[in-house]
Amino acid sequence: MRLLVTDISVLAGIGTAGTQRLCGAGMKTLGQIENAWLLAEDGRIKAFGSMADMPADGMSADITIDACGGLVMPSWCDPHTHIVYAGSREGEFVDKINGLSYAEIARRGGGILNSADLLHTLSEDELYRQAMRRAKEIMRKGTGCVEIKSGYGLNTADELKMLRVIRRISESVPMRVVSTFLGAHAIGRGYGHDEYVDLVVNEMVPEVGRERLADYVDVFCDEGFFTPEDTDRILEAAAKWGMKPKIHVDELAATGGLPVGVKHGALSVDHLENMPETEFDVLKDSETMPTVLPGTSFFLNMPYAPARKMIDAGLGVAVASDYNPGSTPSGDMKFVVSLACIKMRLLPAEAINAATLNSAYAMGLSADFGSITVGKTANFFITEPVPSVDYIPYAYTSPLVSRVFLGGKEV
Repeated sequence: MRLLVTDISVLAGIGTAGTQRLCGAGMKTLGQIENAWLLAEDGRIKAFGSMADMPADGMSADITIDACGGLVMPSWCDPHTHIVYAGSREGEFVDKINGLSYAEIARRGGGILNSADLLHTLSEDELYRQAMRRAKEIMRKGTGCVEIKSGYGLNTADELKMLRVIRRISESVPMRVVSTFLGAHAIGRGYGHDEYVDLVVNEMVPEVGRERLADYVDVFCDEGFFTPEDTDRILEAAAKWGMKPKIHVDELAATGGLPVGVKHGALSVDHLENMPETEFDVLKDSETMPTVLPGTSFFLNMPYAPARKMIDAGLGVAVASDYNPGSTPSGDMKFVVSLACIKMRLLPAEAINAATLNSAYAMGLSADFGSITVGKTANFFITEPVPSVDYIPYAYTSPLVSRVFLGGKEV
């Protein structure tokens, strides 16, 4: 099937074939064509250009869409979410307003453990129903690729239940979904620390591996959760089953976990709110993408990760929503891009690249997603008419996404 989109005010996010990620000053470059058209064929981008250069006899297409002066961009790619969860945690929202920190709530037995208690009571079908509502929500807002983590099971049966739900979601939506096993999200109730790490390594990882339920493995390597030594052990065990790392690190404190992730070839290191500048050199010349979560800092009133300094030091940066019930109950990537500009001082082009090409890279998907490039999957959205690309993060709550196309089909 051939899909033609015409009368595009600006076609933005145009990439160069073979470019997997952008770093440093390269993040300021956002390829654009004004007054453009885009052709997709059999779900992939076939061609694009200026309306002035369109063949005089037009182009044959099964479906022609008039963008009506809207802007067209590659779909958002969200490389860090926890959208498979049960219920909600607005009670903790009130606790935070009353002065309790995220860490204090966790020490009292709340936080992640509360979500695990709720999830344990739900059937797989009900968990899938709740998660699918969130998956459809983020698609409507322009997300075309998403990573979903487990981590609210905290025992083998419930972690497997979560991962099976993630697989069902991937089979039910046109979004590209990758799955991450995060059994090491917190110490499950009734376990000692070392006993739980043993459970993750000796039972959970092999079961997940045997069922091929996860593309990646993650560990919450931070103060009060898992140590760098725990992380090293878990990542080594998961590597035997083909699971590449994506780790939580430096959210609550700088604990030395980032070098462990880089040592194991982590695809991304995520959070980084308390990342010391000494770790910038650890990331240089590595294939690991630092991924920042400004929505978490916004919701928890925490410091923001040093994304501006990372880019100025020559690193690439990705952004993600961290959509979850406790610290970021939102998967709105447009708002994440706005926060990256407003709070982290990224330029609009840098923030958009961080939410498209670089965030696709943080899922191992940038060869096929994250930019308008011939041969890539035709994932894009059309906005309402806007003055410029910069208007997207500027109008930080305006619902600008008008139409969404995934795999060359409108959803």
